Amino acid sequence: MSDNEEGVASATSEPKRKNHNKYRRDKPWDNENINHWENQPWDNEKDNLKGGSLLEESSFATLFPKYREKYLREVWPLVTRALDKFFVKCELNLVEGSMSVGTTRKTSDPYIILKARDLIKLLARSIPCAQALKVLKDDVQCDIIKIGGLVRNKERFVKRRQRLIGPDGATLKALELLTECYILVQGNTVSAMGGFKGLKQVRQVVVECMKNIHPVYNIKRFMIMKELAKDPKLANEDWSRFLPTFKKKNVQRKKPMQAVIEKEKAKKNASTTSSNNEEETQTKKKKVYTPFPPAQTPSKIDLQLDSGEYFLSERERKARKLAEKQNKSIQKSIERREERDKVFEAPSAVVKKVDAKKDDSSGIDLEALKGKFQKAGVKRKTDAGDITEYVASTKKKKKKSKKST
Repeated sequence: MSDNEEGVASATSEPKRKNHNKYRRDKPWDNENINHWENQPWDNEKDNLKGGSLLEESSFATLFPKYREKYLREVWPLVTRALDKFFVKCELNLVEGSMSVGTTRKTSDPYIILKARDLIKLLARSIPCAQALKVLKDDVQCDIIKIGGLVRNKERFVKRRQRLIGPDGATLKALELLTECYILVQGNTVSAMGGFKGLKQVRQVVVECMKNIHPVYNIKRFMIMKELAKDPKLANEDWSRFLPTFKKKNVQRKKPMQAVIEKEKAKKNASTTSSNNEEETQTKKKKVYTPFPPAQTPSKIDLQLDSGEYFLSERERKARKLAEKQNKSIQKSIERREERDKVFEAPSAVVKKVDAKKDDSSGIDLEALKGKFQKAGVKRKTDAGDITEYVASTKKKKKKSKKST
């Protein structure tokens, strides 16, 4: 066999693949007819453990807040009745403020203790008993999302948590319908109950909401995804071309009118002062470099200590603030009243003194003109006094008596 023939043979022959399943035995669940994602409930009669019971006892405990004590005492018989069906014991300790669950000798389902643990966790997080008992079903899971440490500023945290709930709980209701999960926002946690897929979506929305991404954007995505899932043609295709992409933008918000007016006033004041101090600013020298940092600005507590407000009680502080606010409002009202009264003030008359002896620039003798007008005025007064011509005589004329002829 020549070298060329050996080269062709090596090229045509396929490389040997490693067979990792060489010594693997067939398992009873290696069957195409079996649906591995199907939820099969535990049957105490058919699904028996080897040995008849669990080897060791497992237990879980959780604390609950004081305000839940009254409700838990009322619903605890329902909880015990539900757990007795699965042979799980439960205990409510009102002294320590805790709930505990544990397995017994009769417990056959090994996973039910984890379901019971989730149940007491949900009851502690203010979820109603009727809803929390659903977690014992195989197709219902739960997820408690901690959101307390995601935002440092408390005010910002409260606003974002309220954004997750929405106006009258509309956002939360839409999220529940799309994810098919029960969601409850309580304190520093968000409790969710539902399937695995829905819980994953809920966690994504909650975490992104705390990172300042509005839940409406994710709700729009879920609505589109729900419509696409109905079409069997698009079941195995990429949906990214149908889903919207939202980019983060820093858009400047429109300032309120009052702020704009105040800014204009400040500009006018600055322009008047700048015109007066123009020469001074030009002659100003540059700041001398110093290696020392500037003095630290006083904190709120330092200012309170200086003014003496720190040592006052909360009631006295409120009274002081109220008095200052009232004084400011009184001063403001006085200023406004003065501005309104300015409209009704008469303008100051400017009288120019004219030398009577000197003639006007036009060459008219002012003294002669003044005398002429005075004479005319006297004549008008005398004429106005004699009004007999214009008034009819009041004397009655005697009628001539007709003499009889």
